[in-house]
Amino acid sequence: MHARIRDTEIYFDVEGAGLVPDGETMREQPVAFLIHGGPGGDHTGFKPAMSPLAARMQLVYFDHRGQGRSAKGDPARYTLDENVEDMEALRRHLGLGPIVSIGTSYGGMVAMAHAARYPQSVSHLVLVVTASHAGFNARAQQILAERGTPEQQAVGADLWAGRLDTEERLRRYYEVMGPLYSVRHDAAAGGARRRGTLTPVAINRAFAPGGFLQDFDLRPELAAITAPTLVLAGRHDWICPPEFSAEIAALVPDADLRIFEHSSHSIRVDEPQALIDAISGFVVYRRRPAAAESR
Repeated sequence: MHARIRDTEIYFDVEGAGLVPDGETMREQPVAFLIHGGPGGDHTGFKPAMSPLAARMQLVYFDHRGQGRSAKGDPARYTLDENVEDMEALRRHLGLGPIVSIGTSYGGMVAMAHAARYPQSVSHLVLVVTASHAGFNARAQQILAERGTPEQQAVGADLWAGRLDTEERLRRYYEVMGPLYSVRHDAAAGGARRRGTLTPVAINRAFAPGGFLQDFDLRPELAAITAPTLVLAGRHDWICPPEFSAEIAALVPDADLRIFEHSSHSIRVDEPQALIDAISGFVVYRRRPAAAESR
């Protein structure tokens, strides 16, 4: 499905019922947006790993502008700020109230900026393996120098130099870096990555010299978040190390932090059931404080 919003067309997909039988009544399920990472990827990496969440909420997947099945456009508009405005416009287009916002990696950056700028649009915020400022780049490069093989260090250098300029080079980057992204990496089981649509221009707009992820800083905005917030990190994450999740949890009012001890950046690969349980339990049992509801 496609939504014509703002100056573009965003692809979205829905999984799970919005209304479910509950005795003699129909109960409305919360609606969750799942915000993919990259940039330069698409929503398909969430399927089927996040599908079990549909037992508790209706899931809305979407591709950022210019990526996946969404419309192409001016690459200069492939930015964090545009993605935030697209997300809010999609929520309004679908006629939704406050949503559960689940953002992973770069998607977590979009999700936390959206929750800070549109606090009444978010009922629950779940930030998975992400960072709130550009400092993660230098730390990731340091970890790569310590842990990476020569081949991994070479393709990592390509990321920050803006040399992942073809789909073939971007796919090779993910293949080579797979063992760093996931503790349980299995090259033969990489179907989710291979069936996704990759957009090299989007990742280069973010990471290349002068890219928008080289100087962003959301920390001054995080105190504006009013939604109950769950911050999830992988102990062995090389590109968004857990100290960045701890920093977010300290800056967002009353946020919960959980570090998955047996995971790297891909918690949904390394500890899938624990991830589903953590998100489901948080959405079911955490509620926005009454004071925040009245703002």
